[in-house]
Amino acid sequence: MKILLVDDEHDILQSVRKGLEMRGLSVDAFDDPQKALNAFKPGVYEIAILDVKMPGMNGFQLYREILKRDDKVKVRFFTAFEEYRDEFAKAFPELDEHRFIKKPTTIYSIVEKLLADVKTNRNTG
Repeated sequence: MKILLVDDEHDILQSVRKGLEMRGLSVDAFDDPQKALNAFKPGVYEIAILDVKMPGMNGFQLYREILKRDDKVKVRFFTAFEEYRDEFAKAFPELDEHRFIKKPTTIYSIVEKLLADVKTNRNTG
């Protein structure tokens, strides 16, 4: 499983990347959403984990751009802010809120959610 991880908080980015890699997952990590988008290639990633609040381009904007390039990527949003759930529901009524990973969290919890996403994707795709 190849994961795209985007978070402007360098410490969080590196901790999550290392934790996922220690569990055998392949991760491309970016602290700049525009750089992540520029490097994005269709068909490479099974899952993208995007921080919601980032400078220049927020996670929702990055999500839209990624889906234009590859609509098969499962996307999860990383956020410490509960109020984004309402914004998310308004902007993307077709998607449910299980796509949020609330900060702080554990690597174990993230891995469990990602594996559930992949299992669902393989059973429906």
